[in-house]
Amino acid sequence: MGARGRLIVLEGIDGCGKSTQARAVAEEFGARLTHEPGATPVGARLRRIVLAPDGSALTARAEALLMAADRAEHVALVIGPALAAGTWVVSDRFSASTIAYQGYGRGLDPAVLADLVAWATEGVAADLSVLVDVPVEVAAARLAATGDGGADRMERLGPEFAARVRKGFLAQATADPVHWIIVDGEMEIAPLTAHIVASVRERLGDPSVSAP
Repeated sequence: MGARGRLIVLEGIDGCGKSTQARAVAEEFGARLTHEPGATPVGARLRRIVLAPDGSALTARAEALLMAADRAEHVALVIGPALAAGTWVVSDRFSASTIAYQGYGRGLDPAVLADLVAWATEGVAADLSVLVDVPVEVAAARLAATGDGGADRMERLGPEFAARVRKGFLAQATADPVHWIIVDGEMEIAPLTAHIVASVRERLGDPSVSAP
């Protein structure tokens, strides 16, 4: 069997620029690009329930359980098989988002959520998480500048919620510097991509030169 693939995750509050960076990093490494929620057929239906701007309100626990269900399918059908085949994967969000959004944002116990995440993923964890960090007001301005009126339910929860979520990401990243890096999301796109790519190579190597 060949070497296991590596899982790189881009995390951050809505509007931080992580999706743009996830695409660029995946292209640089020839990695499988994926995202949460909604990367599987079941996940797509769950995404509509969780994020629909005009959907019914969800309790915090129900929201956390739906996100866990999405992640269980994501790992079983996308991430797990790719890693087992030796493919590198870049995901736009993963487990840390549950701790940040449903834990710090919604007020659920992060320790309980960590157990839920570990169960849903069967222990699959990011080899490196990249927190694309920006101030809440910068992220809000970016979202407003899209001008399409398409903000999802999470994006409409306001700056105080976003501030709690940002705090949750920063807490996770600073507590585990071995598996996290924090980057300045206010950098220009290309230099930020170059910085992330260099950091990934320093931490994880490169799939093109990985040992068989």
